[in-house]
Amino acid sequence: MLTRELILNGYVKEIFAKSDGSTPLLSDEEIDASCRASLADAPPGDIWLFGYGSLIWNPTIHFAEKRIGKVAGYHRRFCLWTHLGRGCPECPGLLLGLEHGGSCGGVVFRIPAAQADHECRIVWHREMVSGSYIPRWVDVQTDDGPVRAIAFIINRDHVRYAGRLSDERVAETLANAEGPLGNCADYLINTADHLEELGILDAPLQHLRTEVQRLCAAKN
Repeated sequence: MLTRELILNGYVKEIFAKSDGSTPLLSDEEIDASCRASLADAPPGDIWLFGYGSLIWNPTIHFAEKRIGKVAGYHRRFCLWTHLGRGCPECPGLLLGLEHGGSCGGVVFRIPAAQADHECRIVWHREMVSGSYIPRWVDVQTDDGPVRAIAFIINRDHVRYAGRLSDERVAETLANAEGPLGNCADYLINTADHLEELGILDAPLQHLRTEVQRLCAAKN
């Protein structure tokens, strides 16, 4: 599993550096500049980060508070090919991204302002190695009131953007893809399970989990 220490030690970048070169990588300077640019637009006070996938169950950052929240105008979907972390060139995997339309339930993490630069840099060096996402400030509704948070929206211009795939192809991919950071089935199941535990309804994801579990069981 990806850890805070691995990110700080440059492990994510190291994995991408071993690729065949088909995925363009951002330099450390470009990643840091993107982080600074987003933080420059932050509202006063602490920083909020919206998690909708593995950030929910493996945030790898230090935070002061977390809340259940919902973002309008975006939905969660498997739309990013990965040939490295949870896949390989011969059997690429899929990762979640935020696509336009609908709404998305997830978790928002509050990062104290004094720690924001360091903690957000960790997030950026986890999520922005290849520029496959676009960091954007979004409004998140929580039971304790709305917050303005950073969310990572899928970059539709990225070479690994998968577009809208059939449910069958997504399930088949997730049931078979595996890489140095683990397999896609666990990524899906962990996300679906944690959303369920938090009381966040995502029927398509739950249906996908059932189908992937069936496919995985059929292989054994």
